[in-house]
Amino acid sequence: MANYVFLGLGTNLGDREALLNKALELITESVGPVSTSSGIYETEPWGFESGNNFLNMVAQVHTDLNPAELLKKLALIENQLGRKRGSRKYVSRTIDIDILLYGDRVIDRPDLKIPHPLIQERRFVLVPLCDLAPDLVHPLLNKTFAVLLKECRDHRNVKRIDSLYVSPRGGKEIQ
Repeated sequence: MANYVFLGLGTNLGDREALLNKALELITESVGPVSTSSGIYETEPWGFESGNNFLNMVAQVHTDLNPAELLKKLALIENQLGRKRGSRKYVSRTIDIDILLYGDRVIDRPDLKIPHPLIQERRFVLVPLCDLAPDLVHPLLNKTFAVLLKECRDHRNVKRIDSLYVSPRGGKEIQ
């Protein structure tokens, strides 16, 4: 039985739109079909200084992978798209793919925390997530994501950009 997951994608190095589209393509190939995606947003870096703004989005994916397998597949996709690891600090990157939600499951392990523990603190996640599921309830905080966005103390600029997203299903959609 397929599970729905919400993934947060971000990039601030290289051809950012191409990297987001390639990540979605690879997710479809190795994780499961992307059923819907948010608009693409240009956002200021969070947690560190950089001269490069991010492009961020959220995708809803259906997968047969369990959470640990999903995490491994996403790390392989990040590596394939040039993600360099080694620092525990926030740094500029070609791609970052976070598991935001895995259905309504709650997982709290050292290597995997679901829901993502910082969703409610990041406008760059909440704004695109609210494109897709504003009335979905956070499984731990028992508030909708629309309410969490209103309560969010992060005031960094999150600006939707006009972008043409080529769907992994073959069609084109204006986002």
